[in-house]
Amino acid sequence: MNHEAFLQRAIDLAVESVKDGTGGPFGCVIVKDGKIIAEGKNNVTTSNDPTAHAEVTAIRLACEALGDYQLSDCILYTSCEPCPMCLGAIYWARPKEVYFAAKHSDAASAGFDDSFIYEEFTRDQSERNIPFYNIELRDKLEPFLTWEHTDDKTEY
Repeated sequence: MNHEAFLQRAIDLAVESVKDGTGGPFGCVIVKDGKIIAEGKNNVTTSNDPTAHAEVTAIRLACEALGDYQLSDCILYTSCEPCPMCLGAIYWARPKEVYFAAKHSDAASAGFDDSFIYEEFTRDQSERNIPFYNIELRDKLEPFLTWEHTDDKTEY
């Protein structure tokens, strides 16, 4: 497996994203059995979708291509260490490995600093920059109870 070549493709996609004006300097490829099955570029600003990061885009396309919500036999290559959102998406998709080139500190130096999000995780919900409030409703557990009592569900 030529990890460097796949990682270089992710970097090339990141450069393309900037040059063609589709988004920020991030790219991602997902590989299965030595072949690229999906590619993603950051297109947050052109799609008006704050979740349209390269990794999330590539994960969506790879899952669609495989007809599965898991990427357990896949390897993800990304031009930069994933942000907290992408890290969460990667863990939910469950690829077998992840390779990245630039570190999050490199992204921060270029103006893409996500350290404030990591800091938010450590704060009490009401003390976050965007406050979170828990409202206790009587039926709050109904979705989970329904899930638990449904026999024909797909576990994930």
